[in-house]
Amino acid sequence: MQVEHGVNASAPSAPGQVTFLHSIFLRAGLVLHALALPAVLILVWQLAAVSGYLPPRMMPSPVKVAETAFDFVLGNSDSPGAYAFSGSFIKHAWVSTLRVAQGFLLAVLAGVSLGLVLGMSRTIERFVDPILQVIRPIPITAWLPLSIMWFGLGHRATLFLIFLGAFFPVLINTVTGVKLVDRRLIEAAEMLGTRRRQLFHRILLPAALPSILAGLRIGLGFAWVCLVVGEMTGVGTGLGSAIADARELFRVDLIIVCMLLIGLIGYTSDRLIVYSFRRALRWSPTLFR
Repeated sequence: MQVEHGVNASAPSAPGQVTFLHSIFLRAGLVLHALALPAVLILVWQLAAVSGYLPPRMMPSPVKVAETAFDFVLGNSDSPGAYAFSGSFIKHAWVSTLRVAQGFLLAVLAGVSLGLVLGMSRTIERFVDPILQVIRPIPITAWLPLSIMWFGLGHRATLFLIFLGAFFPVLINTVTGVKLVDRRLIEAAEMLGTRRRQLFHRILLPAALPSILAGLRIGLGFAWVCLVVGEMTGVGTGLGSAIADARELFRVDLIIVCMLLIGLIGYTSDRLIVYSFRRALRWSPTLFR
């Protein structure tokens, strides 16, 4: 009887172990699936560099880029150019991230606020929208001379460009999200006794959040693009400044490293936005599949 009891006591743990192992294998498979295409591209790149199809000075090999990345991030006193760039990644990345965060936050506050107003009021939209649509197609590089004249070379001009680049995607998606709210939801809420001032935070804003999230993600991507444009105009620190310095020294390897690091930081910031919205949009499980 004691033996049977011991066997039965251990039996319930088996399904849990199987589920845990299945979860691990599933996650490992997803990671390998995501890394498959980059691995193939890096292999082709390395073969082209070794075989001489890519001139080393114009397009260094992945091995050379990896060595430069190690030098830039962790520091390596034996590498060429170490006096200027060795171990300086944290300093440049921190400054760039702060600039993006500040400019993007201003764009979110202005874009979401104005977008909600325009989405709810057709009268105000008729007056404001034509001006916005004239300004929106103007390239960021066209604003660069004005930003330098207005704010000078430095931090404020870069913030202005980041704000401008992120503002319009946030604004347009917020307006669209409000306009796409099903009017039957509003009518149903009114029939159930919801007051008009409660419709905003109980119906309009939650229903528009998926579209607002899309605008935030697009705007954040443009914020990083505009950061590099702003920092390549004389700013002393930042990843865009490092790219400008590497261009002057013809360090193609360092340019590629900075580009890849900007992409990784941008991807991380995008994931942070998505995860922060998961709880607010838990009623829409298909949005985060």
